[in-house]
Amino acid sequence: MPAHAPAAAPGFTVLIPARRASTRLPDKPLADLGGKPMVVRVAERARLSGASQVCVAADDAAILDACAAHGVPALLTRADHASGTDRLAEASAQLGLGADAIVVNVQGDEPLIDPALIDAVAALLQARPDAAMATAAHPIASVDEFRNPNVVKVVLDARQTALYFSRAPMPWWRDGFAHGVATLPSPAPLRHIGLYAYRVGFLQRFPTLAAAPLEQIEALEQLRALWHGERIAVHVSAEAPGAGVDTPDALARVRRHFGG
Repeated sequence: MPAHAPAAAPGFTVLIPARRASTRLPDKPLADLGGKPMVVRVAERARLSGASQVCVAADDAAILDACAAHGVPALLTRADHASGTDRLAEASAQLGLGADAIVVNVQGDEPLIDPALIDAVAALLQARPDAAMATAAHPIASVDEFRNPNVVKVVLDARQTALYFSRAPMPWWRDGFAHGVATLPSPAPLRHIGLYAYRVGFLQRFPTLAAAPLEQIEALEQLRALWHGERIAVHVSAEAPGAGVDTPDALARVRRHFGG
């Protein structure tokens, strides 16, 4: 086990994938937010949840060093992983987590993540033995957001299990949109929040599953799970989560939040 890795613990585990290379924001996990690296700020928020342990899964020793300087457990994973999910599959194996253990994937660029949302997604998966994954969504409040292909939408069944995720506006209001999308249907459509809980057995199997045609068309990795017949339970929150950091402008806004 790597020197920075914590011992496995009962209850759910938060894993934070951190990749140093970034096209738009180089060294994003190490970006300074009020005197601490972004990945450390994310871990601090996650520690306020009910997680038994919080660990960063990094692709570079510089991230491990930054975490160690602030007392955040971290482990080194391969640099060639295709996705954060693949990185977490390796990390869960390094930690020796059992197949029935629950891991929550908190993105490394979410320094304002609500700890209660982490708890809610983990609790939902614990309560849904029929589901391999759980995630979150919130009502969309604006037409512009509904139209935006960068805003991922999700539709649910009666048990709040995901039927489909898409970048397209959905559900499509046949009568209301006959002359264009000018108002939202009721009930409000749902925006997907990129926070995931996994059962470890499925998390470790996921990278071995063939990519789904719909996943490739939409560029949405979670569609692979649906394509292969797995269920994704969805927690619906009343409000949007804190802003993530995926552009220089977003980084500037979050820095102001931390007094930078």
